[in-house]
Amino acid sequence: MNTITCNDRTYRIPQEPTVVFTVDGGDPDYFDDALDRGLMPRLAAMLAEGGQYRSGASEMPSLTNPNNLSIVTGVSPALHGIPGNYCRLEDGTTELLDDPKFLRAPSIHAVLAGHGVPTLMITAKEKLRRLLGHGGVPSISVENVAGTGLAEYGIDDLQRLVGEDAPGIYDWDASHYAMRLGLSVFRSHRALRLLYVSLTDRVQHAAAPGDALADRFLAEFDRLLGEYLDEGFVVGITADHGMNAKHAPDGSPHVVHLADVLEAAGVEIHDVVLPITDPYVKHHGALGSFAWLYLPERERAKARELLRRLPGVEEVWGRADATVLYEHPEDRIGDLSITASANVAFGSRSDDHDLSGLHGALRSHGGRHEQPIPLITSRPVHGPLAKRFHAGTLRSRDLHDLVLNHLSSSPHHART
Repeated sequence: MNTITCNDRTYRIPQEPTVVFTVDGGDPDYFDDALDRGLMPRLAAMLAEGGQYRSGASEMPSLTNPNNLSIVTGVSPALHGIPGNYCRLEDGTTELLDDPKFLRAPSIHAVLAGHGVPTLMITAKEKLRRLLGHGGVPSISVENVAGTGLAEYGIDDLQRLVGEDAPGIYDWDASHYAMRLGLSVFRSHRALRLLYVSLTDRVQHAAAPGDALADRFLAEFDRLLGEYLDEGFVVGITADHGMNAKHAPDGSPHVVHLADVLEAAGVEIHDVVLPITDPYVKHHGALGSFAWLYLPERERAKARELLRRLPGVEEVWGRADATVLYEHPEDRIGDLSITASANVAFGSRSDDHDLSGLHGALRSHGGRHEQPIPLITSRPVHGPLAKRFHAGTLRSRDLHDLVLNHLSSSPHHART
């Protein structure tokens, strides 16, 4: 058997070690700036030797969970069932979408593993690990790696294998430890064929392209990328979302508190749900550029008209339209879906958000302006997807299709 089918897409079984990196918050501006200033020599060499780099689009909202799941399943949130990090369920309860019970589609890795192909999921954030590992895929998170092994590959102690204890989830190099875990497991089990490594956006929430911390992050990413290339990996790189400043020049946040605005105008609301909500409050304080609003039917027209006139609001869609435009599961989104302009974030009520723990001035994501992402391959793209790849019309969910089905078979030129 040379191929498998997952969610109505066909993928070749990789015959060479293959890795997909999802750079959390990896806005193309970071890569463009670093390449222009010569900070990523291994990436630059990879591109000069036949690799390719184009822009694509993430899913909406431009958040971690829906996009990681789209990347590993190859389909939209409407099919895999995860439209945010957090949502309101049909019974009115709100929950973090970090449990496999919410999934409605298998990952490419799970289908491959079911056919005996060695696969591995590595994530910096524990909130993703169970989702990514669903279906019998070996999975590791940097956040919870201490004291754990990987029985599937005969590894008793992952930190001992790496040779260093894991950093904390808010440390600048947590993402690089995820990359080092992948290298260490591969070097102990060279039959590994498909590896997925999902990073964390701690740096991107704190540092803009060109800032010293961003430069440090990208230089180390580049060094580790070189190690993967030297080991013979076929490489794909994308991001789950971009990142933008949501603050004024003086550092004060640009936040529209939707519940405060609507209630001041006399609009009755049931709930404001911010799908960016997750356990990592130092990153964004649950403030992002996408929101779901729940309210009585009689209030929806008034709310839509008010919100459309509100500075900082760009899109307001009812449930039926949002289901189509954003490819969302209808039962897990609000009566209204709302997006913000590039420099604005949404909150619920001003008293609900404590920003005292942020890494710095508010930088966040979730809207259209954080939807552009990089699509980078270590070999030339050919075949039916090549035209769309070069036109910039592919999505991050197409990256496994590109890497497994549409790359040249030419080997890497290893650099020593």
